[in-house]
Order: sequence, then structure tokens, then C-alpha cells
Amino acid sequence: MSTLSYIKNFLTDKNVASITPSSAACVKHVCKKIDFSRSVIIFEYGPGTGVFSRYLLDHMTKESKLILIELNSNFVEKLRKIDDPRVSVFDDSAAEAGEIARNLGIENADYVISGIPFSFLDEQDKLNVLQQTFDLLRAGGKLLAYQTSGHLKDPIRQIFGMVHTELELLNIPPMLIYEAIKNEG
Repeated sequence: MSTLSYIKNFLTDKNVASITPSSAACVKHVCKKIDFSRSVIIFEYGPGTGVFSRYLLDHMTKESKLILIELNSNFVEKLRKIDDPRVSVFDDSAAEAGEIARNLGIENADYVISGIPFSFLDEQDKLNVLQQTFDLLRAGGKLLAYQTSGHLKDPIRQIFGMVHTELELLNIPPMLIYEAIKNEG
């Protein structure tokens, strides 16, 4: 999907958070926090055109699974063209991640990557998605979110206890990358 098409979706869909797909630098920055040496289950909230998805598939083991949850029907159509048995695409909200996992017979995920615009959600919906994410992750699992501002730090801290942030300037717009680990206890 071209940048022009991406911009059109941005202008017509209030749930699309950026006018351009994530940069290669942003994708690599987020994904360096993933252990690709073992089989993993990764949920991606708001994969858009699949920039992260393709990178993940290029680095995941053959036994790994990637579950893509996207609300924009144009993006869903594009994602469904990814021909890889490790991928499952859902035209749904991240708020349904727990139900999707149950329907797939997945008990826990190793990673959740999220580009959804949490700033567009009201406080209760934001906390609900974060709590479901926490519940979905295995002990030691990670939430890796990328956002345009620091608005998500306190809500993540409220659910996960701790959060680490890093800035990625080589993206339009620059992104704040959040890393939260589900504690063993």
C-alpha cells in the first residue's frame, strides 16, 4: 500500500494514528527487544499495512505464531494477502485480544506489539486493553508499544508496575517506544 493510500486511510478512519507507515528504524528499534531464537506467540494490535508483521515473519521461527488484530477494513484486506501459515488476521478491536486467544486455543502470548492510538481511547477503554494485554501475556512476556507521546506511561505503570521508554527519532512522527514486562509474580 502506497503512502498516498495510507494517508487516505488516515483521513477517513479516526482509528488510524499516523499518516505514514512506521519506518524501518522504528520497526528495528521495537523488535530488538524480541528473542527470535525460540518459538514465540506474538499478538500485534493495529498492524496497519503490515510493516512490523513482515519484519516479524522474516525473523520468527517456523513454529512461531503471529496474530494480527486490525480494525481498518482496507488494512485487513491487505494483511489477509500475507501468505504465511503462521499468520492469523482478525478484523476486530484489541479489546477482544483475550477472546481471540481463547478461540485460537492460545493460553498466553510471549509478546504484544501495539501501534494502536491509545490517546484516542477514553481512560477506561485504555486500561481495559492494557489489562487484557497483561492477562494475555505469559510471566516474563512483554508489551512493546510505540506512540507519538508519553501519554501511555502512567496507564502502563498502573497495570504492569513498571515501564521503560526510549525515543525513536527516525520515524515520521518520532515515536516513544514503551517496554513493559509482566512480572513473574
